[in-house]
Formats: sequence, C-alpha cells, structure tokens
Amino acid sequence: MSVQRKIWIKFLLVLLLFAAATLISYPGKISKPAWLANFHSKFKINLGLDLQGGIHLIYKIDTSGVESGKVQDAINGLQDVIERRVNAFGVAEPLIETSKSGGEQRLIVELAGVKDIEKAKEMIKETPFLEFKKLADQQTPESAPELSDEDKKSNIDQQKKAEDLLKQIQGGADFSELAKQNSEDPGSKDKGGDLDWVKKGTFVPEFDKILFESDLAPGEAYPQVVESQFGYHIIKKLEERGDGDNKEVHSQHILLMKKIPPVQPQMPAFVETGLSGKNLKQADVQFMSQSGKPEIGIEFDSEGGKMFAQLTKDNIGKQIAIFLDGQVISAPTVQTEITDGKAVITGDFSLEEAKKLAQRLNEGALPVPITLIGQQSLEASLGKVSLDKSLKAGLIGMILVAIFMIIYYRFLGLMATVALLIYTSIMVALFELSSVTPWSITLTLAGIAGFILSVGMAVDANILIFERTKEEIRKGRSLRSAIDEGFHRAWPSIRDSNISSIITSMILIWFGTGFVKGFAITLLLGVLVSMFTAIVITRTMLTAVIGEWAEKRKSLVITRSKGEVINDN
Repeated sequence: MSVQRKIWIKFLLVLLLFAAATLISYPGKISKPAWLANFHSKFKINLGLDLQGGIHLIYKIDTSGVESGKVQDAINGLQDVIERRVNAFGVAEPLIETSKSGGEQRLIVELAGVKDIEKAKEMIKETPFLEFKKLADQQTPESAPELSDEDKKSNIDQQKKAEDLLKQIQGGADFSELAKQNSEDPGSKDKGGDLDWVKKGTFVPEFDKILFESDLAPGEAYPQVVESQFGYHIIKKLEERGDGDNKEVHSQHILLMKKIPPVQPQMPAFVETGLSGKNLKQADVQFMSQSGKPEIGIEFDSEGGKMFAQLTKDNIGKQIAIFLDGQVISAPTVQTEITDGKAVITGDFSLEEAKKLAQRLNEGALPVPITLIGQQSLEASLGKVSLDKSLKAGLIGMILVAIFMIIYYRFLGLMATVALLIYTSIMVALFELSSVTPWSITLTLAGIAGFILSVGMAVDANILIFERTKEEIRKGRSLRSAIDEGFHRAWPSIRDSNISSIITSMILIWFGTGFVKGFAITLLLGVLVSMFTAIVITRTMLTAVIGEWAEKRKSLVITRSKGEVINDN
C-alpha cells in the first residue's frame, strides 16, 4: 500500500470519527430512522446537583458503641457502604461525605437528579444494620401490665352483679334460669350452668377447692362469689359420688367474665457482643439439605471469625440472636463452637426473600447506626441561567480563538480550528457515552470550567507545532517536510506540559471532593483528548491536504513574522 493511500485512509477515519462524535453529541431529538433514534436516545449528559437540583440529606452517626480508637475506621466504612448502596441505584456521582459538628459525627448525602425525597431516604435506610447478640446473664422479670381504668370499672360492675345474683339464689330464685339468662360461659349456659360429673383437677384451683375441699353439701350454693382467672363464679354442688381419688362431683355454675391484661410474649433480653455487619465478608443463598428451604449463609472476615468462634464457644446451649435493623430475624441455639467464621441465617423465607436479604447484606451492612436529622429537596443552585451563560462564554471563547488562529496562522490555523471542532464534539460525545458505562461522568459548572480550560490547552499544542514549523520553513525546508519536523520537534514540549497537567488532575481527583473533583475529571479528559487531536487529527488532516499547491502559496498557508520573507515558489 502506497504512503499516499495510507494518508487518505487515516483522513477518512478522522472524518468517520468526527461524524460519529457529532451524531452522539447532537443535542436535538432524532426521529427517523427508528434504529438511529433508538440508538441516539440511550445517551445523555448527567448534570450535577448545582445544575439540575436533587436531594440533600444529613444523618447523625451513632458512634457510642465503637471504641475510641476505631471511630474513624467505622466512619470510613459507613461512607463506603452508603456509596455502594447509592451506586447500586444508578445515581450518578453522588456526593457522600462526613463532617463533625459540635462533637457529633454527621453523614452528608447529595443525590443529583433525584426528586423523590422518600425514595432517596429509602436508598440509604434500606442498607441493613446487622448485629449478633447473646442472652443476658440475668433476665430482669418484666412487671405485669396494668388494666385500664375502664377495665377496672367493668370488673367491679361484674363482681357486684355476681353478688346480686347470689343473693337472689339465696332468696330462692331458680339457679338454672339465672344461669341461662346471665352466665357468660358458652359451654354451660344453655344447660343452666350444668358442668356434669368431674374429678378433682378438672377446673381451676379456686373452683376445685370449693367442690372437693370445702364443707359444701350437695344441693347447696357456695355462700360467696369465687374469683378465678376467668371471672366471678357462683357455684352450686348438686351431688357427689365415690371416695378418695375416685371422688366425682356434679355441679353447676354461673360465670361473669372479667377483663384481664393482654398477654404479651416475653422477649429474652439480649446484649451486644461487638460482632456486627462491619465484620461481614459475604452472604449467599443456600438450601437446607433435608427440607430444601432457602437460608442465608454468611461468612465473616478474619476479625469477625475470631469473635464468632469465641462467642459460640462461650454460649453452647444458649441462643445467639441475629438482629437486622433492630429486629430479630433468627435466634438459633448454639450446638457447638464454630471456628471457620461461617454461619447460617434460617427463617421462614421464600426464595425471593432470601435472595433480597442476601443482596442487602452483600451491598453492605452499616458498621454504625445512622439517624436522619435533616432533609432538603434542592432546586438547581446555579440553574439554567448560569448554565446558558457558561456555555455562551465557552462558545464566544472558541470563536475568538478560531479567529486568532486563522488570522495569525492562516491555513494552518484553519486546520487547527477544524481540529478544535472535532475535539469539542469528541468531548461532548464522551460525556454522553459515559452515561451508559460504569464510569459515568457528572457535569457540574466546575466541570464546564475544566472543559473550557482544556480548549485553550488544545490550541496551545497547535501553536507550539506551528511555531516549530515556521522555524523549519526559514531553514529552507519544503512545507510538508517542515510540518513533519514541526510535529517531531514540538512533541517533547507538548508531552511534558500535558503530563504535568495530567498529574495535577489525578491528584485533585484522588484528594478532592465535590466540585473540585468534577473540575479535575473534565480537565484530565480534556487534556488527553487535546493531545490526540493535536498530534493525530491535526497532523492527519495537514498531511492529507497539504500538497504541491501549498508549496507555491506558502503565504496563504502560514503568515510571516515581521521582516521575514517566505518565498512562494
């Protein structure tokens, strides 16, 4: 393949690159053809909080349960977990940082483009806080719940009613009829309170004592209302038979039920062990070998494995409760010491529930609890007006640079201007392409400043090349040879200056936060693309276009300095 043909192939590739970048960066909406419209609709520029608004959340970090020497590690771990959680929801370049206010640690989260503040809080709070707790050494008995005043009054009324019924019975009233009208025992009411033949131990102790241990004679009603856990009883012994353990009594009663305190299940008291989600290495869904039910297998890091081994060793035969966001999800009994740092969370999980729980645990369990103390939905702080002004300033700057280059460097300046247009389209295309990659770039106003700054740096490389070219022309070289030599001699200067800018940008990205980081990212990208356009694109275009016609019209290709003579021959 001839040299000239290679040059034109490179030139064609440059044109194709320009066409592709222009298509991707085209700001309007493409409707036809459908495949092209679908392709173009996938790309967009992610705007930062200062340009499109978003959510600002402030959380209080509870470090009371963390040793003083490990507070910063816990805070750094919290920040990493929240970043992973938010990134999983596709929020582009969230700002997540910590600060200290009056001795209180705080977490600040800014999510650009998120308008639903409840959704934003859900992103953060859904991240689980996982704890492993052991049974307290001494269980403090809970005090019995008390009745309300209304229930107490109801019981007093029931007792008075029972005493009135007893007086009626003692006055000769029919026991069976009163039982049918007033008893609240559904099993005996319709039978006139008849309880049939029973042996001792059938009823509650208070009832049994009257039937089997008192001097109550058959056919008599007990002279007092008897209170049990169910209510107030009026008891009448009808007849009895047998002796000793075989003794049976036939009786009837009237029951007026009483209000009792609600039965509350007593939760065993568990205490913290220091083992928490910060020690979690990974979680995955497993299946029980016999039942096939899903369970969650968890594995601890080296530190957590040692703590878990000691915890299981000290609590054999006792429960260890697994708490997720303050709720017990499993409280297995330790059967043996577990030394490999692995455990299983069992429960009545469906497969989907088990998968979701494992996913939440893998996305990161909070090393310390957080509490929301402030929230704000922000409109664009700089807004569309500032964005339009910035873009207008950038456009004016590019036009002035183009005018200067064309006047001062003539045809070479025109080629540099074309390369600058290609540079701009590539940069915008890269911003849009990043939206469909894991390395999405969020454009802030500071980022726009970095982009505009890189435009000047892109032209700076061309100026170095053109000045070197002029020097070679003064030495009598042909125009094409002078251009080749100009690129060759200018490269070390271009390389060194851009490397220093790249190093500076990387330092700002590494240590900077927020807008400083956004500025550095666009500046770094701009420097890399400007080197490509200056060294590859500009050179390819000049090599393809400059020919015999230019040798005869050097004054049109490049202007002369004062007192300099450039021969057109």
